[in-house]
Amino acid sequence: MARSLTLTGAVAAALPLCLALAACSQKEADTAEQPRPAIVVQPQPAGVHRQVYPGEVHARYEPDLAFRIGGKISRRLVQEGDRVQRGAPLAELNADDLQLELDSARAQLDSAQSDHHLADSELERHRSLLERQLISQSQFDTVQSRFDASAAQLKRARANLEVARNRAGYAVLKAPRDGVIARRRAEAGQVVSAGQTVFTLAADGEREVRIDLPEQEIERFSVGQTVTLELWSRPGEPFRGQIRELSPAADPASRTYEARVAFDNGEVKAELGQSARVFTNTAERRHALSIPLAALTADDGEPFVWVLDPDNNTLHKTPVTAGAFGAERVPVLAGLEPHHWVVAAGTQLLRDGQRVRPVDRMNRPLEIGLSQTGQN
Repeated sequence: MARSLTLTGAVAAALPLCLALAACSQKEADTAEQPRPAIVVQPQPAGVHRQVYPGEVHARYEPDLAFRIGGKISRRLVQEGDRVQRGAPLAELNADDLQLELDSARAQLDSAQSDHHLADSELERHRSLLERQLISQSQFDTVQSRFDASAAQLKRARANLEVARNRAGYAVLKAPRDGVIARRRAEAGQVVSAGQTVFTLAADGEREVRIDLPEQEIERFSVGQTVTLELWSRPGEPFRGQIRELSPAADPASRTYEARVAFDNGEVKAELGQSARVFTNTAERRHALSIPLAALTADDGEPFVWVLDPDNNTLHKTPVTAGAFGAERVPVLAGLEPHHWVVAAGTQLLRDGQRVRPVDRMNRPLEIGLSQTGQN
């Protein structure tokens, strides 16, 4: 009897603890099922976006200058930024070996001239003997052959001398036209090979702005397209330009396409190396929508948004096609409808099918129903 009373007391003592644990578990379950707030917005019609691309003023013609022969640079005569005239010497190679080659070519020419003069005298003498029939025709032909060979040797010696003279002249690198030394790639004392760039010349005349275009926007541009430019040193003074050149291939490192924008430098008076901005007005496709940048996310490079189901306030992962990013918004070309509601913040913390509590940017609850899906 006593044992029965003891067991009953133990059960009675444990019952409040079990009830407390059950209440805590229910409270945690209720908390876990409580939908989290989510800021949602509706897409807006996309209009005209003004894109800005930074660039730098360059000369239209920027040839790389190099020696036509290899050798050791003995003197560098100009610095970066120096203005040069056409024909002005820029650098010189050590010409000792070239002078020896030139002297050797002159000596070979003198020898060839002497041999040719002797062969000519013998030919005249044998021609006289042949006319008097004192020698045979075969003997005369042998002398004639030696004369022809000496004439060919003389011609070759003259050509070798001309080549040696040209090589000696190639030891001096000269400016092909008026301009400014934009870059220097070699120094005095350095051994360079034929064709190795020593200077880059920014030729006088036309100027242009070099910009880099993202690969997702390259289709929006074409050669001859009119754009607006502005120098950083003169803000608020826009001027017209025109795309003159588009690179056919992307840079392997930056994945951008180089573009050259020409303008009338006689009117603008831009200096080489000045920073500039290129503005383009890009109209989106008809009926395109736009959403905040924070609403767009991607999975394995495929963009998507979280669309709210107004019937049960659950989220669904919806793939979309995005256009060129703007400063605050991004156009959506396909995948969304104007009546959709999309999550505009915290998209990386969501999952498909999750229930949320829709709120606006002021954290005010939104009552979204079928009758309100067409409203902003």
